[in-house]
Amino acid sequence: MSGRVMNIGDLKSFPIEGQQGLTWRPIRREFDIRSFGVNAYTAEEAGQRVVEEHREENGAEELYVVVSGRATFKVDGEEHDAPPGTLVHCPPGTLREAFAAEPGTTVLGIGAKPGEVFQPSGWEWSFAGTSLLAQGDEEGARRELQAGVETYPDAWQGHYNLACVEARLGNKDEALAHLERAAGLDQEAVAKWAGEDSDLESLKGDPRFLALTGQPDADGTGS
Repeated sequence: MSGRVMNIGDLKSFPIEGQQGLTWRPIRREFDIRSFGVNAYTAEEAGQRVVEEHREENGAEELYVVVSGRATFKVDGEEHDAPPGTLVHCPPGTLREAFAAEPGTTVLGIGAKPGEVFQPSGWEWSFAGTSLLAQGDEEGARRELQAGVETYPDAWQGHYNLACVEARLGNKDEALAHLERAAGLDQEAVAKWAGEDSDLESLKGDPRFLALTGQPDADGTGS
């Protein structure tokens, strides 16, 4: 396999729905990197998000590199000015987020779990699929999410995300079928998330949905 050279600006870009301007540029997928995760996040305008607020609870550590523009990082509640060249290391469990302080800010995120063989995360397919759906590419969204299911067939999240897509498109039977598969893998997780998920709003009066999520039906029996 030969090496490749590519500019970050030439990568595919996926605006992430509900994340205040966060745009994901997949690097790991583009180069098929298999030993660590690496992605770029870009904000065209100041004030837009470049790193979503989160902790890595699964044992992964991450390093962020500001490659252009300027960012403001908040790490465990403490703010840090981050001009180009700034390195932000986040051990497992660190709460972090960042916003662009200048237009055109790009932050690189690199991560892996110490001592474990790297496995690409299922969120990659979820990010791509939900972004494509928001852009009106229904078939592209299905392809991405189905690819995630094929990669991780025993993970409930892929089936759940497909249920959300079909529900948003008004395909109730398909959505319920995917939700049933997700519940078969992790009933507790589906019950926890589905009840408050606006993507599944069109299903919430259906007895099949109530049964899958363990909620009481109209007569209060839950059956």
